[in-house]
Amino acid sequence: MSEIEDSNDENTVREEEAVENDEFEPVQVFPESEEMDLRPGSDDCYKCSTCDTNCPVAQVDDEFPGPKFQGPEQWRLKRKEDHDIDDSVMSCSNCMRCDDACPSDVPLSQMHNTARGEYVESQMEKLSQEYIRNRILANYRTMAELGSKVPRLTNFVMGLGVTKLFNEKVLGITSEREFPDFAEETFREWWSDRGGPKVRSEDKRVAYFHGCYSNYNTPKVGKAMVRVFESFGYEVVVPKQRCSGTPMFANGMLEDAKRAAGINVENFSGLIEEGYDVIASCTSCSMSLRQEYPELFSFDGTASVAAHTYEALEYLRLHEDLEAALEAGEVEAGNFAYHAPCHARNQGLAGQPVELFESLDGATAEDVGPSCSGISGTYGWKEEKYDASMQIGAEMFDHMEEAEGEVGMTECPTCAMQMEHGTGYEIRHPLEVLEAALVE
Repeated sequence: MSEIEDSNDENTVREEEAVENDEFEPVQVFPESEEMDLRPGSDDCYKCSTCDTNCPVAQVDDEFPGPKFQGPEQWRLKRKEDHDIDDSVMSCSNCMRCDDACPSDVPLSQMHNTARGEYVESQMEKLSQEYIRNRILANYRTMAELGSKVPRLTNFVMGLGVTKLFNEKVLGITSEREFPDFAEETFREWWSDRGGPKVRSEDKRVAYFHGCYSNYNTPKVGKAMVRVFESFGYEVVVPKQRCSGTPMFANGMLEDAKRAAGINVENFSGLIEEGYDVIASCTSCSMSLRQEYPELFSFDGTASVAAHTYEALEYLRLHEDLEAALEAGEVEAGNFAYHAPCHARNQGLAGQPVELFESLDGATAEDVGPSCSGISGTYGWKEEKYDASMQIGAEMFDHMEEAEGEVGMTECPTCAMQMEHGTGYEIRHPLEVLEAALVE
């Protein structure tokens, strides 16, 4: 069977799975809904508490009741009476490890997302510091688009002590972290200047979902993704896109997430009909398009986008003999302390670089363990969550320092921030090492 036939089979299976999932009516959390749909998944919970024992927030925060309460128990309370959503749902970091841990496949993170959405919509004061701060953090793309117009000035201002103090006292954004620098040239500017795709193909086509961070802060990751895929003969296109929605889900900003998802689904689903698959270099972005969109939205094309979305390394391992290509390569990259993001684990993608770089002379990746990094997107940027974030990440920091390498590696940009913040290590994306081995 040819590789293309294999690819078609893979997509067909995932399409069928997505269609089956679509038979589950999406939860109605928006204003047009008169009643919340209490999913039958809540009845599948038999209170084993495995989700609670795997929750990194519950392990360090005695006041957080855990994912079992945030999910099935709140739904049961809602079903019995008109019970308000408990405000502790805003302490969930949205790492989604509870989904993996549950032996009954209870859709915990979906329940948390909908509960947060209802809480923010109906119970959170819209002029409160918490709402304004969370809205700013959830809509990072808007802030980044403005900041990247004058990156040097923005980087200078955001690095000032007075700016950090203002952000903490007025907005509730911790002053302990260094705000990530904006690149002087965004990925999309680079893409436009190079004139778009350098390879054309009728058979090997991918549409790149770069996300906000690769566009505004680390365009080198996006460039590496393009160059690696083009080296394998893929035609890469970069459609217009919005935030994947991950920080919006985490902060209960479901109307914002709905608008962004609608644009993304419209722009990418049309390309799928032309033979493109969707590739993401950030595991939280691929998680959002694959799982959260079909759980929460029902736009035309949502199931198709979910079924055709892949993380970049995952896609190359499915469709190319990547190990053989790396056996012929050589780099002087050294040893990496690798952290698998929670959202990679949720997609069954933990440890790909560890396996891959066994084939490559000059680079090794050592897994620093299954613990959460603790930052969970915007969670660790909140002043009141910073200490918990660092307590959660402490195990990962210790394992990184025990590892042979003194350079970190991960696929998630916010995990990279936490790894650098906790150890001082330089952090690289696996695609950068692939580029060095296969392209440069």
